[in-house]
Amino acid sequence: MNIRLAAFATPLLLAFALSGSLAFAEGDEEEPVQKPECPKGQVWDSKQQKCLMQDSSLVPDADRTDYAYRLAKDGRYAEALALLDTLQQPNTAKALNYRGYATRKLGRTDEGIGYYLQAVKLDPQYAQVREYLGEAYVIKGRLDLAQEQLQQIKSICGSSCEEYQDLAAAINDSSKT
Repeated sequence: MNIRLAAFATPLLLAFALSGSLAFAEGDEEEPVQKPECPKGQVWDSKQQKCLMQDSSLVPDADRTDYAYRLAKDGRYAEALALLDTLQQPNTAKALNYRGYATRKLGRTDEGIGYYLQAVKLDPQYAQVREYLGEAYVIKGRLDLAQEQLQQIKSICGSSCEEYQDLAAAINDSSKT
């Protein structure tokens, strides 16, 4: 009889234990750490976990580059470009991509395309730069070139990745107008 009880009780205890731990995990999950927005002229330093002056030699290029993109995504394009101007190594695919993004958003599409093309030369498998290059081509009315970038993105990450979806939507939206 004890064996039968154990055989019956074990799955119940296991289910109970798992449901309790799942409830605990759902309620106590840590939120991803949000980097605070720094005042103008400062940049978030991931190592020190605080804002530092953007011309501080303590802030690595990777943090400057990432923060410049954040500024650009917030519509602070001139500030993003100023921050990218402080990079010790400005000719990386990521920095050139973000410089292209900020200049394109300022209405300087041809200049942005130039930066995107430089980034593509450095990293032909960088899907985001190909998305942004394609979006610039859409702005210029060059849907043929945008489609080429879409196919390149598909070969990099498939048709379900965000870069493919975003560029496909931009191309589709432009052909409706």
